[in-house]
Amino acid sequence: MTETPVSRLIPQLAVPTIISMLVSSIYNMADTYFVSKLGTSAAGAVGVVFSVMAIIQAVGFTIGMGGGVIMSRQLGARDNDQATRTASTAFWFSIAMGVLLAVTGIAFNRQLMGLLGATDTILPYAQAYAQYIFLGCPFMCASFVMNNLLRSEGKAAFAMVGITAGGLLNIALDPLFIFTFGFGTAGAAIATSLSQIVSFIILFAFFAMGKSSVRLQLGMVSGKASHYVSIIKMGLPSLSRQGLASLATVALNVSAAAFGDAAVAAMSITNRITFFLFSALLGFGQGFQPVCSFNWGAQRYDRVGQAAKFTCAVGTVMIGLLSAVCFIFARPLMDCFVTDDPLVTRLGVLAIRAQCVALPLSGVNVTTNMSLQGTSHYGKATFLALCRQGIFFIPAVLLLPVFVGVYGVLCAQGISDVLTFAVSLFFFAGFIRETGEREKRRERDSNPR
Repeated sequence: MTETPVSRLIPQLAVPTIISMLVSSIYNMADTYFVSKLGTSAAGAVGVVFSVMAIIQAVGFTIGMGGGVIMSRQLGARDNDQATRTASTAFWFSIAMGVLLAVTGIAFNRQLMGLLGATDTILPYAQAYAQYIFLGCPFMCASFVMNNLLRSEGKAAFAMVGITAGGLLNIALDPLFIFTFGFGTAGAAIATSLSQIVSFIILFAFFAMGKSSVRLQLGMVSGKASHYVSIIKMGLPSLSRQGLASLATVALNVSAAAFGDAAVAAMSITNRITFFLFSALLGFGQGFQPVCSFNWGAQRYDRVGQAAKFTCAVGTVMIGLLSAVCFIFARPLMDCFVTDDPLVTRLGVLAIRAQCVALPLSGVNVTTNMSLQGTSHYGKATFLALCRQGIFFIPAVLLLPVFVGVYGVLCAQGISDVLTFAVSLFFFAGFIRETGEREKRRERDSNPR
């Protein structure tokens, strides 16, 4: 972590992380693909329930990223006992939160689906889909936490195995439960939950067999409120990012619903496709974050700055190339999901291309957010996380349709990405300047005259 050149180290950690993120997004891509064969309303239901998935991810990533950042810094300082306590606390905390989400979701399923933007025709499909997603909540939350803990100690390959196995299983089970067994939209949710349970078992086995630097011991769970506050505080940017993704999806569904089921379905499919691209960038950024946190804890500020610059440059090129391909092949991509509704296809193609124009700017956004979060600048990191899906997107998606109709819904995310880039660029320049100043002080202190 402190000696390998960052140009080799980050790709080594990022490749399995990118695969993990892509497979995670395939969970929803597969569901959307197969459910869309049941009709426009069924495809819209997946988009509505995506808000629920975002909430589950928000809880899992908040606890996992918060615990992972703290644990990584403790490992960097060679405090393995405290690292084990942090990991154990984060894991069991996520189980408890998952159970709470499951009970609440099942009890208020119908009311929640209505609040999340389901129209009268979409509602039955959304309820059926959400019911089984809620049942899998504890396993999903805990899997996200274990995935982040493994990545934070440099074991990204183990995390990849658990997530990939579940993703492949999900793809295989979707058509079986949806069509062969005739469960419809509920079948997609059953396949997703079963796949997440398999991922949970595989990831937990790595910890149980001693493949990790820490153990997940119930007896090591902290009883101090300050430990939970620290985990949440460090994970607050993830909570803001993922939590706002849920609120943003609600706002998007509400705005799109005013233009009919076709608009809801088009945006549901568009978001799956563009999130697949964005998840590759996010995976690369998450491969960078443990390098950033570990070296910050080891006071190797020169490597932190080098790693941030490398991640920003490579990430921007990567997402730029992916966006260009997606822009060119927008119609064939939509045709994979839509077979009998030309309006859904037309709206989806416009939305995909509008997002792909601005998506390359996200290289700076993601790198800056990961840098700030990994070095305890949680105030700035949280504010930046609020920008893309909250401060800029929600007002845009609610106000633009008033003036330009459905085109406001299609273009809101792209406009938000441009504005977030401007803020990120300012923060990134300040972060690079800070790492340089800290490195100069470290060298001065270690070589006194």
